[in-house]
Amino acid sequence: MRSTRMSAAPRRGRRTALAAAGLVAALALTATACGSEQDKTDAEPGGGTSQAADAGDAGGGEGGLAAGLADRLKEHGIDVDQWKDGGWQNWDEDKWLSEAKDFVNPVIEGLWKPDRMKSAKEADKTVTTKDAAADQGATDPEPAPVEAVAERKPYHENAAPVGKVFFDSPEGSMVCSGTVIKDVNHPGKSNLVWTAGHCVHAGGSGGWYRNIAFVPSYNDYGKSEAELANATTTEMAPYGTWWADWASTSDEWIKGGSESGGDGAAYDYSVLHVKPEQGSKSLEETVGAALEVDFSAPSATEVSSMGAWGYPAAPPYNGLEMFKCVDRPGRLSLSPSLPTMYRIGCTMTGGSSGGGWFRVVDGETKLVSNTSIGPLENTWLAGPQLGRSAEAMYQNMSKTYGGQ
Repeated sequence: MRSTRMSAAPRRGRRTALAAAGLVAALALTATACGSEQDKTDAEPGGGTSQAADAGDAGGGEGGLAAGLADRLKEHGIDVDQWKDGGWQNWDEDKWLSEAKDFVNPVIEGLWKPDRMKSAKEADKTVTTKDAAADQGATDPEPAPVEAVAERKPYHENAAPVGKVFFDSPEGSMVCSGTVIKDVNHPGKSNLVWTAGHCVHAGGSGGWYRNIAFVPSYNDYGKSEAELANATTTEMAPYGTWWADWASTSDEWIKGGSESGGDGAAYDYSVLHVKPEQGSKSLEETVGAALEVDFSAPSATEVSSMGAWGYPAAPPYNGLEMFKCVDRPGRLSLSPSLPTMYRIGCTMTGGSSGGGWFRVVDGETKLVSNTSIGPLENTWLAGPQLGRSAEAMYQNMSKTYGGQ
């Protein structure tokens, strides 16, 4: 996926403005009030799924691991204690697990402290203007930039399901955006988060990232860097830190994803199953909101308005505030052999990658895509259509891991 960096955009006219107002209003979901951390106490084609081991699980297994997961770690030559003491920083080729089934993500409690969260860099995927101009297939004219607008605070009252995804890569600590989504097989108790494939896996040239965690309503009141100089974990993560104990992304991203998106960009999506670093309630119960995913893959020509939400971290943004862009989508085709992507004008930068794209269907806000790629000039964003392959990945996650 991609984060953003964009410039100001002209107003788009009355029709787009009205549609934007409706979308923004629909996303202002009711959520439970913030509390302390103590209070919150192989898939079908196109859906590569991985199982993660969680050192915080109780019951049955060696070293506190869930039954069977300790053996999985041993299969990969991973000692949990050594891993938690820094062994995860070994990115040697033979240690950087790549296959869908290889994902492991033991909880390291307290790793994502406020300062470490603030220092995480954007995970950016860009294509050059030349690349975009060379596209074949159904590609509409490049949209005019749309200036990103800061979301109203507190975020839990205006965009409760949106948050930040943190992870470690060979280049250091990185950040993306993500969205709490509903779990069709576990209504009201979802532990699922939607983000981009490139926020969890490096694609064809690498493997799974590590220490993947989700923080909903990050920096809930949008405080400045100066105001957050001595911030507590609760201020930065009002609903706690949620570790991915299972993850999935598309086989196409694992095989074809690249630094510039590559052939995997049209399949650049991921679902995480998470559990709290502390507490026992589900993510949806804790946050008080979750969005349904629209897998109908509507044509861009049929949709009057889409909005992208996220935490841009590359200049001129600093990753501390949530922003949004709303625009009428167009089409972007990277190749005649690949699915057409959605594209909107937007000035968000890196860090907004993985952030959800929403549209209103019969009065209900639904997630319809996520930020994947954008140009070096940072004037637009593109996201994948979510069709049958994405739905198969989601259903597998829900049925296999959702109730755990």
